[in-house]
Amino acid sequence: MNTSLSNTGRLLGAALRMLLVLTVVTGILYPLAVTGAAQALFHDSANGSIVTAGGKEVGSELIGQSWNLPKQNPDNEDEAALPDPKWFQPRPSNSGYNPLATGSSQLGASDPTLAKTVADTKEAVAEFNRVPEADVPKDAVTGSASAIDPHISPQYARIQIARVAEANGLTEQRVAQLVEDHTEGRNAGFLGAPHVNVLMLNLALKDLTRR
Repeated sequence: MNTSLSNTGRLLGAALRMLLVLTVVTGILYPLAVTGAAQALFHDSANGSIVTAGGKEVGSELIGQSWNLPKQNPDNEDEAALPDPKWFQPRPSNSGYNPLATGSSQLGASDPTLAKTVADTKEAVAEFNRVPEADVPKDAVTGSASAIDPHISPQYARIQIARVAEANGLTEQRVAQLVEDHTEGRNAGFLGAPHVNVLMLNLALKDLTRR
């Protein structure tokens, strides 16, 4: 009886000590080590790749956002926000560019709702940028899986050049050069496709219009 109780006590004591050790190692030391390494080696990425302009935080390189005209009636939730012709526009977003509600529409390629949405969006993008519908790339009419992709394809950026240049009183050549300067290649040289970060491109455009 005493031996049984003694063995049980030793096992409980060992379990509690193990719990304490693992709590300290995995719950305190390991997170501190990872956080310290991230801050030391990847400070910008570890803090969300926040972009500042004019001393203010204007967004993140990792999160897409809308570039719309202000609503005439902000309290009217049914009023559709119109894209601002002065800015390069991002991909469509199923979440309204809300980073707290990411996700795709979950509609399959054969779904008639998706087919109609893509067709309507393609027509609207072509009209907005005054280009043939055949020139509208896929990423201009389809949202990303996250709904907050910060990038667009170089093709989508290029069909917006004439409209952006006219709206800002710039030459198409100067705006085209901005797009070229902000076109990034494949990640690590072979992953993904060439892309343009919309936030960084629009900030460069804003700086250009101030000159």
